[in-house]
Amino acid sequence: MLWPLLVVCLLPTPPAWGDDLSRREQQLQKLQQRMAGIRARLDAARGQRTELNRQLEHSEQAIGRLARRLRVLQGQLKRQGQRVQALRDNERQQGEALQRQRALLARQIRAAYTMGRQEQLRILLNQEDPAGVSRLLTYYDYLNRERARRMADIRQQLQRLSETRKTMELEQQRLAHLEREQRERKLALEKEQFARRKVVAQLAHEIEGQGAHLSRLHKDEKQLQALLQGLQQALADIPVETSRQISFSKVRGRLPWPVKGVIRKAFGDPKIGQLRWDGVMIAAPEGREVRAVHAGRVAFADWLRGFGLLLIVDHGDGYMTLYGHNQSLFKEAGDWVDKGETIATAGNTGGRRETGVYFAIRHKGRPVNPVRWCRKARGRRVG
Repeated sequence: MLWPLLVVCLLPTPPAWGDDLSRREQQLQKLQQRMAGIRARLDAARGQRTELNRQLEHSEQAIGRLARRLRVLQGQLKRQGQRVQALRDNERQQGEALQRQRALLARQIRAAYTMGRQEQLRILLNQEDPAGVSRLLTYYDYLNRERARRMADIRQQLQRLSETRKTMELEQQRLAHLEREQRERKLALEKEQFARRKVVAQLAHEIEGQGAHLSRLHKDEKQLQALLQGLQQALADIPVETSRQISFSKVRGRLPWPVKGVIRKAFGDPKIGQLRWDGVMIAAPEGREVRAVHAGRVAFADWLRGFGLLLIVDHGDGYMTLYGHNQSLFKEAGDWVDKGETIATAGNTGGRRETGVYFAIRHKGRPVNPVRWCRKARGRRVG
């Protein structure tokens, strides 16, 4: 009687999936609450900005939303077009099958007609051998059943063809609706881009002169540093789970680049005055996919002056990667991302004229050279 009890005792304890899910939800809620506090402080700082900066932020966020929706629409249009094409192919195949069935039935009807209207009676009168008569009558019954089956098949084919055409009509209507929405979004995007160009030109005129430009860059750097410090404090007791991935510190020299392009500004290159680049600026076409270089959790995804639409991923052990000047962001604070997952698209938000991605790596808030962490570049070409 002790065997069942012994077996039960030896069985492994099932994982506490419910506890793990509850813990993750609590962590996400805590993170979102702390992110709300950081955003509130950023909004307070934003209140001190000029009206032009507020216009730029509003315009670039609207462009980001429109570009993201257009990207989704493009995927939907592609899939919808494939569905419509598949239905057209199906309609063609069904039509060909229907024609074959009709041709076979027509041959059977012609054969029956040549035998006259009273085929069975003629067979009985023209045959003297009872066995031969029985055999011919069996063939005749078979032909009749086959003719009836083909007629039933034709009715089914007609029904399927009718249903396919109705489905195709609905899918074509959906496709037309998506195409109309795409045209409307494109027009709205062009309108926002025109408004943004005007704001950027006005901002450039406003900060004309090296002194004003240097002061602005100092403020932007200070704001970014304050953001990173706030994120470190907010994430201090919400560690990234690194048990299922290689530690960030162990992939030095093997990280992929976030986007395919050309390094225009390298780490340490002079900006203006004593300021130097603390990351790299990778030139890339607008809309090109930006991918996470390592698994982690999104710590920040919002607009920041001087960096535009900025996304920061926390990789644990004090390591963070920064992706700035994006056209659109596809992730929100608290989202988990895998290595190679698309997180944004390249752009020129933050008032830049050239499109690309600002990419930086920070360890405990201190900038490190991405070139030493990512795969070897071909000259200045990466990705």
